[in-house]
Amino acid sequence: MKRFAQLFREIDGSTKTTVKVAALADYFRDAPETDRLWTVALFSGRRPRRATTTTRLREWAAERAGLPLWLLEESYAIVGDLAETIALLLPPGESVDDSGLTFWINALRDISNVSEEDRKDFIHRAWDQLGTTERFLFNKLITGGFRIGVSQKLMTRALAQATGRDEAEMAHRLMGNWTPETTSWHELIEAENSAADASRPYPFYLAYGLDTEPKALGPPEDWRAEWKWDGIRGQLVLRDGSHFLWSRGEELITDTFPEFARAIDFVPDGTVLDGEIMVWTAEGPQSFNALQKRIGRKTVSKKLLTDAPVELCAYDLLEEHGTDIRDQPFAERRTRLERLLADLPRDAPLRLSPPVDFGTWEDLARIRKGAREATAEGLMLKRADSPYLAGRKKGDWWKWKLDPLTIDAVMIYAQSGSGRRANLFTDFTFAVWNGNDLVPFTKAYSGLSDEEFREITAWVRRNTRQKFGPVRQVTPEHVFEIAFEGIQRSTRHKSGVALRFPRMARWRRDKPVQEANTLDDLKEMLRQYG
Repeated sequence: MKRFAQLFREIDGSTKTTVKVAALADYFRDAPETDRLWTVALFSGRRPRRATTTTRLREWAAERAGLPLWLLEESYAIVGDLAETIALLLPPGESVDDSGLTFWINALRDISNVSEEDRKDFIHRAWDQLGTTERFLFNKLITGGFRIGVSQKLMTRALAQATGRDEAEMAHRLMGNWTPETTSWHELIEAENSAADASRPYPFYLAYGLDTEPKALGPPEDWRAEWKWDGIRGQLVLRDGSHFLWSRGEELITDTFPEFARAIDFVPDGTVLDGEIMVWTAEGPQSFNALQKRIGRKTVSKKLLTDAPVELCAYDLLEEHGTDIRDQPFAERRTRLERLLADLPRDAPLRLSPPVDFGTWEDLARIRKGAREATAEGLMLKRADSPYLAGRKKGDWWKWKLDPLTIDAVMIYAQSGSGRRANLFTDFTFAVWNGNDLVPFTKAYSGLSDEEFREITAWVRRNTRQKFGPVRQVTPEHVFEIAFEGIQRSTRHKSGVALRFPRMARWRRDKPVQEANTLDDLKEMLRQYG
């Protein structure tokens, strides 16, 4: 664990990408292979099974530190991270253990089936044998992920440096449904034909938001446009007579959408499609609200399959006849995709995302204004000669979204953030007027600067009316402009509406509370855009 702790300190102690990459690359060259594999897994969100609950961990830590539980809880509220709080409160260890990362992960796995008392004894002994940083990381293995400034892109760059292989190849090798229990360092990183796993998708190519006029991109004839759909980005992989559906977050969602089992009847083996998973009915594409009914379900009823049928609106072809064609120009891939999906029967769970034809940038700007009527968020712009790259690259793919919807609302509740913002109030509940009453309708926690968060935090502490655990009711004095991407009906909220991606666009210091928007204004937005 010492070697892993040293890696953590080097990464956590710098904001420079070059320093982090160098530290990771050195670790991937020198650490034991099993520790390297687990490090890749942890930093890509594949954490081991939790050995105990955080409730028990709090109780055992308070007992070991000789503190009342309430004091640990108060400390946690200030520190903002349970693993770090426990590591700081525990007394110095009685010995030093030299076991590696894999040893401790396996040990935690082995205690998952023993009695609660035996689990507590093991964790107490572990705390006694580990230094402060090692304890923090050990606690992280129990409580959650390692969010320490290591992105997938940064990790693949480090792996490329350590192994001498191409960065795009490393990104592809890390995709898929692997765990350290199902593969080895050699099989995952070094072996030839590592990508032979039939289910493995390709790294998604991600676009940047366009924050200038599109004419800055050059001649319009060099570009292709299509709608930016509001669904779930996904890859449909058809290999070895089977199908696999992956979300952009690298989650295998095949069972959630059983409709795609029929894709092998319409598309040849050795095909990988990139597109948008959407509810599509006889009336056309439906909003994300319709798709939410399908998300997270382990079983899907016949009624739901009928009421909310999904299709893949395909906009790119990544593999054809078993051959990776991502290096081909987008225009060529698009032509092949159109040929592949030509004359699909009406019952196929696939459709071609239609191109948006335009002659000038001015023409396209006028078309973009109708995005919401097309149930889209805006437009995608793709350079005709662009290859399909891995990750977010600036230059060839852009998303030109509509300006968000906005409404002015009153802050009525505040809650502390977490991590580096644990000492600030950053999570707020907002309300609109319904007659003389303020009705809560959304929460938001992003959009303000650090200076603004510090200012509003000082104000919240002076103007708290009541406390409900970590939540504070505050005097309704401040108006904020709330930006959001969509609005939909909701039976779970008192207001009857729910917003998509709400955030604070600005603090309306110029507007008195009485001039905030009303519930009727929200309902009118729902009528227009819901």
